[in-house]
Amino acid sequence: RAYLMKMDKSYRTAAVVLAAGSGKRMNAGVKKQYMEIAGRPVLYYSLKAFEESFIDEIVLVVSQDEIEQVQESYVNQYGFQKISRIVAGGKERYHSVACGLQAVRQDCDFVFIHDSARPMLTQEILQRAYRAVQEEEACVVGVPSKDTVKIADEQGYVSVTPNRSLVWNVQTPQVFSYPLVYSAYEELLQKEQELLAAGVQITDDAMVVEYLARHKVKLVEGSYENIKITTPEDVQIAERYLQSR
Repeated sequence: RAYLMKMDKSYRTAAVVLAAGSGKRMNAGVKKQYMEIAGRPVLYYSLKAFEESFIDEIVLVVSQDEIEQVQESYVNQYGFQKISRIVAGGKERYHSVACGLQAVRQDCDFVFIHDSARPMLTQEILQRAYRAVQEEEACVVGVPSKDTVKIADEQGYVSVTPNRSLVWNVQTPQVFSYPLVYSAYEELLQKEQELLAAGVQITDDAMVVEYLARHKVKLVEGSYENIKITTPEDVQIAERYLQSR
């Protein structure tokens, strides 16, 4: 393993929490990361999970015009101590991830990239991912698909039916050796226009590492409860999960 050679296992870890999205599909007057579920904003739950974990620092990525409000209304109000910086995100998700990675301390060994719209993050998920990334340098949490998946062609007909036992629904956090993912994102930004012209759509962090660093990414068990808040129905589901804890 070229990236990490520490023998005493005293790794430094960081979390980049993404909260710069607009949440258009929610059709609500407030962005989904700030909506209240079980008496707390959605953003609170993933920050709390990282705050109470082995993570050394948290970089929070929000919209430029929300930095001061988030500092006062969320970070200060709830007393989060591990948030080292709040930085502005970019136009696309991968721009926001890049901003977060650039704000992490450069002596970081592993970085956990997480969508704030997934409030059901647990210590068990974090521990499983942490063990895996120390062995593999790149891993994502997810769950085996419960449904049969069809790959469509351009006309909307079934093209391929993958073996369901090999299909996973990917979640966050996605966890990497910091030097590995940082260099992959640097290359992404350098080649962004070239990739867009070729029709390449970057949809998650694992794809950046797979495509640009040519590094295999290990799948790690997440949880079927680790849902992403996208629609009003998701809010109700998450509220039931949180109230049952």
